[in-house]
Amino acid sequence: MMVIICGCDEAGRGPVLGPMVLAGVSISEDRRHELTEIGVKDSKLLTAKKRDQLYDQIIKIADNYSIVEVSPDEIDQCNVDGINLNQLEAIKIAHILTELKPDRVYVDSPEPAKGGQKFGDMIVTHMHGKTPEIIAEHGADAKYEVASAASILAKVTRDNAVRCISKEIGHDIGSGYPADPKCKEFLEKHYKDKHVHHIRTCWSTYQKLKRTKAQTNLDSF
Repeated sequence: MMVIICGCDEAGRGPVLGPMVLAGVSISEDRRHELTEIGVKDSKLLTAKKRDQLYDQIIKIADNYSIVEVSPDEIDQCNVDGINLNQLEAIKIAHILTELKPDRVYVDSPEPAKGGQKFGDMIVTHMHGKTPEIIAEHGADAKYEVASAASILAKVTRDNAVRCISKEIGHDIGSGYPADPKCKEFLEKHYKDKHVHHIRTCWSTYQKLKRTKAQTNLDSF
C-alpha cells in the first residue's frame, strides 16, 4: 500500500513586518529519496539562489503541496482573541493537512514540550476528517527531507512577500526582523500611516515604539 508522507514548516514567525508563511509538501514514501537527490536541506543552510532553484524542482517532484500566508492583521486579531502564535501555527498546519491528506507528517515544532510532540498534539485538535500520524520535532526541517522541502517553499514565499512590500512602499525594509536597521527605519517612518497593515502591531517592538513616540509628542508640548 502506498504511504503518503508530508513535511510542514514555517518561515517568518519572529519578524515584526510581513506575513508568516506555512507550507506542506507531500510525496509517496518510496519517492522521498528524489528530494534528497536534488539537494533539499533546511532552507537556512541554502543560499537564496539555491532556494529559488529548489522551489521549482520541489513543486515538480511533489505529489502535492500547500502554502498559506498569514497576514500581520490576522496575527494581530488572533492576539486579541487570545490565540498565541503556536496555536495559530497549529491551526494553519491542520488546514494544510486536511487539504493534503497524508498518512504520516513530519513537522518542525516550535514547542519544546514532550520533545516537540506537544505541538503535534495541538495540531490534532484542529484536524478535520482523517488524522495522520504526526511526528513533531524541533529541528525536523534539518532531519527529514520532506520537512526541509516545506521549509524551502515557506522561506522563498516569505522572501518574495517581503520584496513585494519593499516595492510597494518604495523602500527596502530588509528582512522584517526587529534588529534589522532597514526594518527599524521603516517602523520609525510608517508606524501609524497607510503602511501599518504590514506591521504586526501586537509585537512588543511596535508597542514600545508607539509608547516612545507618544511620550516624545507629550514632552514636546
